[in-house]
Amino acid sequence: MLLAIDFALLLEKLILVVVVVFASLGIAMYTTFAERKVAAILQDRRGPNRAGPFGLLQPLADGMKLFFKEEIIPDFSSKFLFVMGPALAMLTACMTSAVIPWGDKIDFFGRSVDLQIADVNIGILYVFGVVSLGVYGIMIGSWASNNKFSLMGGLRAASQIISYELAMGISLIALLMITGTLSLKEMVVQQQHGYWNVVLQPLGFLIFLVCAFAECNRTPFDLPEAENELIGGYHTEYSSMKLGFYLFSEYINMFISSVVMATLFFGGYDIPFFDESVLAPNLAAILGIVALMTKVIAFIFLFMWVRWTIPRFRYDQLMHLGWRILIPLALFNMLATGGVILYFNK
Repeated sequence: MLLAIDFALLLEKLILVVVVVFASLGIAMYTTFAERKVAAILQDRRGPNRAGPFGLLQPLADGMKLFFKEEIIPDFSSKFLFVMGPALAMLTACMTSAVIPWGDKIDFFGRSVDLQIADVNIGILYVFGVVSLGVYGIMIGSWASNNKFSLMGGLRAASQIISYELAMGISLIALLMITGTLSLKEMVVQQQHGYWNVVLQPLGFLIFLVCAFAECNRTPFDLPEAENELIGGYHTEYSSMKLGFYLFSEYINMFISSVVMATLFFGGYDIPFFDESVLAPNLAAILGIVALMTKVIAFIFLFMWVRWTIPRFRYDQLMHLGWRILIPLALFNMLATGGVILYFNK
């Protein structure tokens, strides 16, 4: 039996994949520039301002520097796994964007284009599955380096992500009990016609936010990279674009985490206090993308602000927070949510 292939739909999705991936890479590049500028403002200094007007070409200069640096693979390393580690980290970082609803439908040359690569009904499970694979890039790269400091960084990353994924998953169960769906698109639609989920799940959002910092290895949870303890952590032996892939994947993960939090708890592309139905569909879709990106920028600024404000935890403090504080809080939030739902639906 032959299956009919909609080549127009296939081309549409392929173009959307290319746009989303390259946009994510571009945003990751300029997030590094924004981080240095935010750090400069918080520390009362200038920051990068030499390459191009206002220093806007600094990310391109940094990228070219990484491309042209000498490519070194240590003789004592496992060469195949040494290359596969950063490639896997970069791949999983980009794959997460496939189920994100970036906006509503837009009419393009007489065709209604959905601004979501794949509207799967288990979107949030897909996100969790891909994110959990991301740690393998760190673990493989650290083990293949055959360096004890890299290996310790990989072990820290693995235990940290496993610990905080538990609390993050339990906090999401309470949200799923309220929404009744695993589809990110459906969650946005529900928030458009009611309250944002942060109003209904403030504790769940707070737990998810703290876990997102840990999942992205951001300060104060950057123990896998702790320079004053592990030289450079899991990427100590890496140079050139292999190191660049690890660094870019961290910033892409930060960007995608911000998009996921904006989608789950802050209405996604919903424009607050405004009825999008009164606008033309294309204008509403464009303004929805602007609204989503505004929320994402606010989250990214929060990531940067915390990095330059709060010092790094000790490792025992990190584990204590994950296992003895966040998981009990997430369980309490889930049980309390279930009790409230049963009380109002009896």
